[in-house]
Order: sequence, then structure tokens, then C-alpha cells
Amino acid sequence: MSVPRAVPRILVAGIGNIFLGDDAFGVEVVRRLAWRDLPDYVRVVDYGIRGLDLAYALQDDYDLAILVDATGRGEEPGTLYVLEPELSNADAAGNAPILLEAHGMNPMRVLEMVRAMGGRPKRVLVVGCEPETLGDEFEGTMGLSAPVASAVGEAVAIVESLIAKVAREYVSSAVTQEFEKENISHGTYRA
Repeated sequence: MSVPRAVPRILVAGIGNIFLGDDAFGVEVVRRLAWRDLPDYVRVVDYGIRGLDLAYALQDDYDLAILVDATGRGEEPGTLYVLEPELSNADAAGNAPILLEAHGMNPMRVLEMVRAMGGRPKRVLVVGCEPETLGDEFEGTMGLSAPVASAVGEAVAIVESLIAKVAREYVSSAVTQEFEKENISHGTYRA
């Protein structure tokens, strides 16, 4: 019989290309998170553009994966989002080949690959930031734009609050399950 964990396993994955301006948003957020005092059950990793590495990491039994990335949704640059991708959409590719870019990473493609490899992440959230510039495809751009750079601190706070919220929910759920198990196994439950 396996003993349930008392804490969740959480992966925080920074995504982005540091040579493409605001695409480095996720990388900068996890760089700052790496210096924070986070619980031992949280793993913070800069995946950059290494989609295959992230796909393999998502095969592990994480209760939550937080992907931090530049996410264009048409709002003002520096606008932050917390999104929960529909993981069933990752199955939509069917038997189509999954292609990963050598110098970029599309999180939905990574999730498609995870599903194709038999992985089933429990929960994935994306903390995204509206980019201002990604530079041009030939020259690129180093450094974040002013609006995106000023959103990094708030994004760090959002990630930390998501970690705390999930930890509270996990502990509450574990306590409830243990309570129900104890009451049923000892026959003390009365309707």
C-alpha cells in the first residue's frame, strides 16, 4: 500500500529564447524564482528552448506544472495572464507527426508530445506575459522591453501564490481523504 504524499510535487518551467527580446520572459522569471525561498517540493527549471527536455520532465508525476512564457493574446505589452490549457486539446493532433522547433518552443506542441509519449500531466497552468517585441528573425533582440521587464516581479508573486494555493488545496484534500478513510475503515461513520 502506498502512503500518500503530504505535499504536492510542483514543476515551474521557464520557457523562452533569450535572443528574442521578450521571449525571454519565462527564463527571467525562473531566474528570479531560483533565488527565492521555495518549498522543497517545488522544482524550478529554465528550459529555455529545450522542448524535448520539458516533455520528458512532464512525464514525471507532478501534481502541477507551471509553465512561464511570453504569451501573445492581443493585450497591452506587460499584461499578465494565468491560463489553464485544455489538455484534451493536446490529443487533437491524433496520429499526425509532432514536430519540435530547434530554436523555439511551443508549449502546446510539447504537451502534444507528452500525451503521445503516454504522459498525462495532472494539471498545467501557464503564467504568461504579453510581449512587446521579439526582435526580428535574423537579428533578434537581447533583453526584455520596459513593460515586460516591469511585469517580472508581479509574475514571480503570481507563481508563488499559485504554489501556496495548490499546496493548501493538496493538504486539505489529503486530510479529508485520510479522515474519510479512517472513519470508514474503523466503522465510526454514521449517516
